[in-house]
Amino acid sequence: MLEIRSLTKRFNGIPAVDDVSFSIRPGEVLGYLGPNGAGKSTTVKMIIGLLEPSEGQVLFEGRSVIEDLPGFQRRIGYVPEEPHLYPYLSGREYLQLAGRLRGLSRAALEPKIDEFLRLFALWDDRHSPVSSYSKGMRQKILLSAALLHNPEILILDEPLTGLDVNAALALRELLRGLAARGRMIFYSSHVLEVVEKVCLRVLILRKGRVVADDSIEHLRELAHQPSLEGVFSQLTEELNQENLAERILEVMQA
Repeated sequence: MLEIRSLTKRFNGIPAVDDVSFSIRPGEVLGYLGPNGAGKSTTVKMIIGLLEPSEGQVLFEGRSVIEDLPGFQRRIGYVPEEPHLYPYLSGREYLQLAGRLRGLSRAALEPKIDEFLRLFALWDDRHSPVSSYSKGMRQKILLSAALLHNPEILILDEPLTGLDVNAALALRELLRGLAARGRMIFYSSHVLEVVEKVCLRVLILRKGRVVADDSIEHLRELAHQPSLEGVFSQLTEELNQENLAERILEVMQA
């Protein structure tokens, strides 16, 4: 189990993430939602060890991940929000680098890389530099790198960015399959429609604090809303989109 206890991160004394706690069990896909600036990406960076918390702990299997951070990082697959890759490496070279850093032997790694490149329709561009790839192609490389070592935990920060419809649908099915095989999946996203289809449980942040942590079905019942979008808008006080749109139109035409 992955457990987050009272996680807090302050920048210049101002909390970006404020006393956040939750857990993810094997076979669970947790949707992590919030408006821009709510603290989602900051939470992700603390979980994977890129940011040190101001307070709180990240525990895996009952132990603080700080006790063996490299060991914990070898057991996670991470897809960041922005596809920052080494631009002069080819897609194949990047996956070779990622696999060797994860400790995979060449004999195990090379066939996996070839299969991932074919499955993600990147085979013809495998020797081209990543700098020549589209945003969607770079995202496919990041997804491949995150899955190469068969991780126990997947940390996904806006994983659909740049993907075409077919790839996005395939990823959705993949997440269901991984959950069925006991993987723990942390899914941070703005795409509420996909979250509603792949996650049974969601956690919603507002200004760094948790305002909901429950099943989607129960949250819809409590909020008297037909969809997750309605629940999200109500809890984050962003229900006034029509008025916002009207004001923008007024300013444009002034």
